[in-house]
This record gives sequence, structure tokens and C-alpha cells, in this order.
Amino acid sequence: MFATRRLFQPFATRVTLFTRPGCGLCDQGKANLSQVWDRRPFAYAEENVDAQGSKWRDLYDFDVPVIHISRSEAPPEDVSTASKAIKLMHRFTPAEVEAKMDVAEQKI
Repeated sequence: MFATRRLFQPFATRVTLFTRPGCGLCDQGKANLSQVWDRRPFAYAEENVDAQGSKWRDLYDFDVPVIHISRSEAPPEDVSTASKAIKLMHRFTPAEVEAKMDVAEQKI
């Protein structure tokens, strides 16, 4: 879905997708993220909330897909700080993702 980028061009933002297998909304969310990637590449991580031992299941079990958007150098996603995350839930458009990326890039 996302091509490898040259090391000397770091990504400004990271997008973490919280998903589960067989989720139609998640598939649409991935397609929208792919459209954004084509215009504005970003670091990408994916968390399966159904994975055994997932710390995200209690938080996002009924809300997938969810994306967190942060600066690429920010610490990894953590359940304890999820309420402060820049996020979009359920249905989101490429334009909404890019608007949230703008917000994340403004954070110091």
C-alpha cells in the first residue's frame, strides 16, 4: 500500500491505523489513507485491536477504524495518552486526514 521513501527525506507525520480483519470501514479508511500517501507521504503503523494481548481492544473495540496522527518523532502511541491524540474515527476523507496532518505538524 505504501512505498518505501528515501532515508534522507524524513516524514513529517506518522499515521497509526487501529483496525481489525474483515472490517469494511477499515478497508475504506486504508483506501483513503493511500490517496493521502500519494500526495503527502507519511510514516505508517497499523494496530490490530483483535490481536491477542492488544492493549487497544478495550479502548477501540467498537470504534474501528480509528487513526492517530502525530509528528513522526513523537513517542509511540500509548493507551494512557490516547485521549490527547489527534484522531479521526469511523469514516474519514483524505481531506480530513490532511487537515489533521497540518495540525500535527504545527505541534511542537
